[in-house]
Amino acid sequence: MRASLIQIAVDEGESVETRRLRVASLVREQAGADLVVLPELWTTGAFAFEEFEARAEPLEGPTHELMAKAASDAGVWLHAGSIPERTPDGTLYNTSLLFSPSGERAASYRKIHRFGFDKGEAVLMGRGEDLVTVRLPETTLGVATCYDLRFPELFRGLVDAGAETLVIPAGWPERRRDHWTLLARARAVENQAFVLACGTAGTHARVPQAGHSIVVDPWGQVLAEAGADEEVLTVEFDPGKVAVTREQFPALKDRVL
Repeated sequence: MRASLIQIAVDEGESVETRRLRVASLVREQAGADLVVLPELWTTGAFAFEEFEARAEPLEGPTHELMAKAASDAGVWLHAGSIPERTPDGTLYNTSLLFSPSGERAASYRKIHRFGFDKGEAVLMGRGEDLVTVRLPETTLGVATCYDLRFPELFRGLVDAGAETLVIPAGWPERRRDHWTLLARARAVENQAFVLACGTAGTHARVPQAGHSIVVDPWGQVLAEAGADEEVLTVEFDPGKVAVTREQFPALKDRVL
């Protein structure tokens, strides 16, 4: 299986409309990949809290339209990162969009764990409630977003639902980059699953981003890692390694809690 993680740089001088078109072009360039992954809140910047309300869009808004078309043009499964979604009642959510190679929306996921400690996202956005998995021909994806990475019980739930590959878009700050790589590897090891964690580059609302998107195998080995700047991280991996790992070292069978 071939996956491409597009580590978008969010430049505050670039309009959202221009960035959408640029990212759609980058997705189309990944034709030949099986799965393409974008970061969290790449339209606004994950730390641009003051922009969430003004830049929120309906689920089937302009980002949905462009990303669906890009997935279809490239013939890829696309995790299009997340957007600030506004529902008809005015509630905002940090919502991920996933599209099939035909451009149909296969799933959406509203982020469950909101970051901010009683400010920022934690008070501006609603909390999602549902775990989301998506079956691809090669593997079953379990979907989480950024701050979710710190809550292992969410990933246990995804594994119980059949997840073999954990996909985590993020806007992770540079000052906590060590936590990013540590937690990505921990989630891979404890769940005996692949982890594809796609971050952003650049600076969001004066917060430098960590970059360093990473792909980890079920034994915790790093298969590929990006640098700090915008880039496309492409890796080939064998989804069958999940079943082999779980059979050779059946730790999940010894769960008690």
